Amino acid sequence: MAVKLAIIYYSTYGTNHRMAEVAAEAAREAGAEVRLRKVRETAPEEVVQSQAAWAAHQERTSDVPVATPEDLAWADAYLFSTPTRYGGAASQMRAFIDTLGPIWMEGKLADKMASAMTSAQNPHGGQETTLQTLYYTFMHWGAILVPPGYTDPVVYASGGNPYGVSVTASSDGTLSEEARASIRHQARRLVETTARFNR
Repeated sequence: MAVKLAIIYYSTYGTNHRMAEVAAEAAREAGAEVRLRKVRETAPEEVVQSQAAWAAHQERTSDVPVATPEDLAWADAYLFSTPTRYGGAASQMRAFIDTLGPIWMEGKLADKMASAMTSAQNPHGGQETTLQTLYYTFMHWGAILVPPGYTDPVVYASGGNPYGVSVTASSDGTLSEEARASIRHQARRLVETTARFNR
């Protein structure tokens, strides 16, 4: 049976959306069934509309389904992607995580593989702490962490973060080829590890 992977992301201007798309493509190539889902926007609409790039990205991704707890109950594995805000996940992602209490209490988040990616506006904007705090959450769920580690040369080429891909966000959401290669590696590793676990 194909690995069922839920890719859950939040993106303000497009970087994490693009990261999630690259991961979804790589996961499908590795044989996974993928649900690509964005978390609900929690910022007031007038704030979103006051920034042209934010409003434009919201419009461009209006067709992407919104994540629900059921997406995680369905999945064998999760890959989360979120911007860094003050050294942690964006509040929109944390708000989604806060909705998962009921299925966590039922054990529906346990024994599933989990990994995470992030971005920030500068190379030292708190990416590592963002990934680590997401992993703390996953550990509370009883998930099994699958970070990329130093398991492929692409990890070094894109900045060398063993916790998960972390990129410096661009204004238009574009990604370097090194970042794309690292994302593909992390997604494949998550799918392949999950497949071995599920045998």
